[in-house]
Amino acid sequence: MKTACLNGGKCPDVTMSHRHIVTLVQMILSPVCSTVYYIHDLVLISSTINVFLCSLTSNNIHPGLRVQFQKQGKDVERVKQRLAEIANYVDKFYRVLNIRVALVGLEVWSDSDKCPVTQDPFNTLHEFLDWRKVKLLPTKSHDNAQLISGVYFQGTTIGMAPIMSMCTVEQSGGIVMDHSENPLGAAVTLAHELGHNFGMNHDTPERGCGCRMTVDRGGCIMTPSTGYPFPTVFSTCSKKDLAASLEKGVGMCLYNMPEVKVLYGGQKCGNGYVEEGEECDCGELEECMNPCCNATTCTLKGDAVCAHGQCCEDCRLKPAGTPCRESSNSCDLPEFCTGANPHCPANVYLHDGHSCHKVDGYCYNGICQTHEQQCITLWGPGAKPAPGICFERVNSAGDPYGNCGKDSKGLFAKCEARDAKCGKIQCQGGANRPVIGTNAVSIETNIPLQEGGRILCRGTHVYLGDDMPDPGLVLAGTTCGEGMMCLNRQCQNVSVFGVHQCSGKCSERGVCNNKKNCHCEEHWAPPFCERAGFGGSLDSGPMRLSADSRGVAVAILATLLSLMGAGFLVFLKRKTLVRLLFTNKKTTMDKLRYSRTPPPTPVFHFMFWISRRNTFIEMLSCRDDYRVEITQILFLICIMVQWSLSGDLMCLLDPPEQPVPARLSPCTVHDASPQPSLQVPAYTRWVSFCC
Repeated sequence: MKTACLNGGKCPDVTMSHRHIVTLVQMILSPVCSTVYYIHDLVLISSTINVFLCSLTSNNIHPGLRVQFQKQGKDVERVKQRLAEIANYVDKFYRVLNIRVALVGLEVWSDSDKCPVTQDPFNTLHEFLDWRKVKLLPTKSHDNAQLISGVYFQGTTIGMAPIMSMCTVEQSGGIVMDHSENPLGAAVTLAHELGHNFGMNHDTPERGCGCRMTVDRGGCIMTPSTGYPFPTVFSTCSKKDLAASLEKGVGMCLYNMPEVKVLYGGQKCGNGYVEEGEECDCGELEECMNPCCNATTCTLKGDAVCAHGQCCEDCRLKPAGTPCRESSNSCDLPEFCTGANPHCPANVYLHDGHSCHKVDGYCYNGICQTHEQQCITLWGPGAKPAPGICFERVNSAGDPYGNCGKDSKGLFAKCEARDAKCGKIQCQGGANRPVIGTNAVSIETNIPLQEGGRILCRGTHVYLGDDMPDPGLVLAGTTCGEGMMCLNRQCQNVSVFGVHQCSGKCSERGVCNNKKNCHCEEHWAPPFCERAGFGGSLDSGPMRLSADSRGVAVAILATLLSLMGAGFLVFLKRKTLVRLLFTNKKTTMDKLRYSRTPPPTPVFHFMFWISRRNTFIEMLSCRDDYRVEITQILFLICIMVQWSLSGDLMCLLDPPEQPVPARLSPCTVHDASPQPSLQVPAYTRWVSFCC
């Protein structure tokens, strides 16, 4: 992002109260009305998605900033207040896109920088992202990190961030210069760079973007340059870019529920986050539309059990096994409601290095990256990767049109032969010019072959501004050979992820997810898919039962209930029927005898026993796969036979309390997940005796 002087060429003041800020941000994204997605733990060194902010206020701070800081009496708390205000602005900008940004921490670097920060924005971005990966991620879980700095960057650059990098380990972050005393200025730049992480491109004139704010009123946030007044809204192009990125699988971490215990500033009813001590939080009173939540007290209304979440419907929890998040691509895994939590389990996907389903590639951060897909993105339908010789020849040059990125000094790096497919993407076919915009130009190279003829290699050079690294480079995670993928511009073996060792523990009935747990096939139970169960994983919730299985169980249950009802009628009318058939007259004593209140019958005792011991429920609640075992069916049939023939059920009232052999325990649960085991009562073994 660049600065532009408006209003007669007068630029805003660029002094500020601090030098560097690290921000951890948590975002909540909801592209559809009923679905909320969470971007947590964004590390901002100035940004806001689970925000953790760091600010440097040492003597090597910019002179203007140092003066401002000293005027404030070196008050670190005032610096933190400023950063919190910046985060609140960003949250407000992104709410229109159904994305929430939550500040989860602030860090002020008052003594020294924790990573080299210079006037070279590219080098600063490289150093910061490396520091984030090595130092910050292992100690503070987050989705994105942004650095807010008071150092003037070279040229007109006031921010820089990699495009389509949200949630990645290597590049989910950016750098921002706090260029105005008004915190709104830094907030706009932060929102702009965060937009690049989401996959938003610049709003250039040739794209024909719709912006509801005119230029003299600030325009839109993703404009290539900014001035005063500051933009505060997103264009139609930004919304389309965001939707396209999410569809491709960018931002897999955004679907997770934020950790509200780490929100910066403490608990507050009305901020939209259900924090400790709250049952719900639907925002301020005037904006709350939730029928289950009291906006004033942040408590549930009436007999409501829940108020938020994909697994909450009409203030009640959805049944376990209800799908709450379908898989979005060949590397994603579905999630299901647990029956105990209103929120869908955290999003999980295939372990990095796992083979893509029906695609020649490997999963990385929940996406299947291929050269072919990137060529189609750049050149449109019909485009395909060029032969390997194109990658080798072009990317060995080490110039703007063929390289493996830039080194730590900002110079274009030559690709080694084995890493050539991790440099600039080389394609064939497709449109006559790149389809990603008029600021992208075609770089064509003809390579002569020894046997005669030539090969046409088509690359791109995209002028997207000083705040975005070259999008014409091959994306991380792209396959570059058999069992190989691109990482840090190098072609590396997928074995570095340990995917084969992880999948090996799944008994060949499941796959390994990004949490290193087995996601089991239907009818097999986690954690190792070695016993019968629900399917799914310890992270995803139980898979939903098939309609056929549940239908069979319901049909059997209905049949048994009907037979039991018929048995009741036969037994209750048995003596009356006998009298009608064999007795024509009654003596006075007979009449008196039949007028007395009869004692409780075995049927009464049986029903009391059923209610007292939950026999019927226990027998029909096998948790493994909802199948009604033959032993249970025979047991109920035995009971009905006893009713109709003799009414003698006394053998069932007090069966001997003896342990039941494992082979006679149809409902024993063999699941290592934290579920209560069902004990089969001793009467099961006395079926043959009663019959």
